[in-house]
Parts: sequence; structure tokens; C-alpha cells
Amino acid sequence: MAPKIGDFVEDAGAPGIIAGIGAVLLAPVLIPVVAGVGKPIAKSLIKGGMVLYEKSKGAFAELGETWEDMVAEARAEMADSKDLPIVEVHTTSTNSISENGL
Repeated sequence: MAPKIGDFVEDAGAPGIIAGIGAVLLAPVLIPVVAGVGKPIAKSLIKGGMVLYEKSKGAFAELGETWEDMVAEARAEMADSKDLPIVEVHTTSTNSISENGL
């Protein structure tokens, strides 16, 4: 059974009804004010996020290069300790595969 408006009015009481009417009357005035203040704040947050993203891209690229260097050094040390040749793994692009006819 759907709730009735009368039940809502009884539950909200006089202060709730007054607050609701006040919100309806003040909304046309407050919404533009809040939007005017909120837009510059939102733009500054977006700019900050973009700057953080650009800085983190460079940091992650550097981290990846450092990781690759450490892996290469570890492989070289393992090869030295076992007297095995150092094997370099190269990835092949799809262009080189299609040029060779494979």
C-alpha cells in the first residue's frame, strides 16, 4: 500500500513542513549562488587532478625503467653465478611477423 500524504505530514510535524516550504521558496535563489561558487571549486579540483595525473605518468615511466634495469642486473648476476650465457628477450611486432610471411 502506498504511503499517503497525510501520513507524511503527521510524521514530519510542523518544523518539517516549514523547512520544506522554506527550501522550495529559497531554491531558486540558492541554486545559482551555490552553482556560482561550486563551479570555480570544481574547475580547480579538475586542474589539480590533471596536473597530478601528468606528474604520476612520468614517475611511473621512471619506475618501470628502474624495474627493468634491476631485472636485467639480476639476470646478469644469475648468469654469472651459473656461467650461463646472458639471454636477451626481444618482443616482435606484428609488422615483422607479417613481413617474414609467418
